[in-house]
This record gives sequence, structure tokens and C-alpha cells, in this order.
Amino acid sequence: MESWMIPAAGSMLVLLACALLGWTLYRRHRSRALRNHFGPEYDASILKMGSRSRAESDLKGRLQRMRTLEIRLLSGQEVDRFLETWRGIQRLFMDSPIAAVAEAELFVKEVMRTRGYPMGDFDRRAADISVDHPEVVSRYRSARAIALQSKTGPASTEELRQAMVHYRALVESLLESSENLVTEPVPTH
Repeated sequence: MESWMIPAAGSMLVLLACALLGWTLYRRHRSRALRNHFGPEYDASILKMGSRSRAESDLKGRLQRMRTLEIRLLSGQEVDRFLETWRGIQRLFMDSPIAAVAEAELFVKEVMRTRGYPMGDFDRRAADISVDHPEVVSRYRSARAIALQSKTGPASTEELRQAMVHYRALVESLLESSENLVTEPVPTH
């Protein structure tokens, strides 16, 4: 071996170690950022996908997809109208829990559609909503499961009540970001 080869090989090893360290730090940073953004949905995705890398790829895909959509805030009038409708659905629960849960499912779709979320299949809607509202997406899935169960078989009043609680959390989250919408320009002086 030539004497100049030893320092060159050492430099290559140092360079390779630095590249590996950089890649490892980048992946940790990306994982931490995704975990912070998605919260419990991050862990749920890992369980569903079977691996961290597939789950992170899926979550990054959700973020990229949502960046292409035009999700909008609701006007104050729209928020008021939706809140009044939601109150009516909640009152319906007293007389007809099954009908109220079915109405709640349709209502959530209407709010999402109005905000600009695509209305694909349920799994796509849940994935889309997880980007902006990761804290309630698991509740949305639970509510939907109870709503489906009530259509095909008996669901207890307590299960139906729980579905309404889950839907309410999602409705509040969907309307919350629009609630403080400034409808008039704010003076700058």
C-alpha cells in the first residue's frame, strides 16, 4: 500500500462517518417533526403500516397532498349557521340517538366540504383531516365506527352518546380555526 493511500482512506472513512451521522440526525429530526405535528396519529400510523419508514412516508405524503388543497376558513355567518345546525343535531339525540348520529356524520361531511376538504372515501377524509386536526382524527374514526355499527346492528345508547361526543370534538376543531376569523381589516396605526 502506498503511503499516500493511508491518509486518503482515513479521510474517506471520516467523510463516510460524517455522512452517516448527518443522515441519522436528519431522520431523527424528521421523525420528531412528524411526531410533534401528528401526535397520536403518528403512532397509530406506525401500527397500521407496520414500519416507521412506511408510516413516515405516508404522513409526509398527507402533508404534501394537503398543501395542494385550498382549505379555507369559514365566515362568521357560516360558523353561526353550522353551530345552530349542530345544536339541533344534539337536541335530536334526546328523541332519536340513532338519527342524531347519522345526522352528525352527514353534518361533519358538510362542514369539511364547505372548508374545502375533498370528499373521497372515509379513509381519505380521515387522512386529510389528520393533517390539520391530528388531535381529533382518532375520535372521528371511533365515531364513524359506532355510526356504521348502529346501521347494521344494535348500538347502545351509551355508544351512540360516545359517537356524539367524538363528533362534537371534530366539529369544534373544524369550526374553531374559523371562530376568530377577522372579517374587517385591522387598522395598522
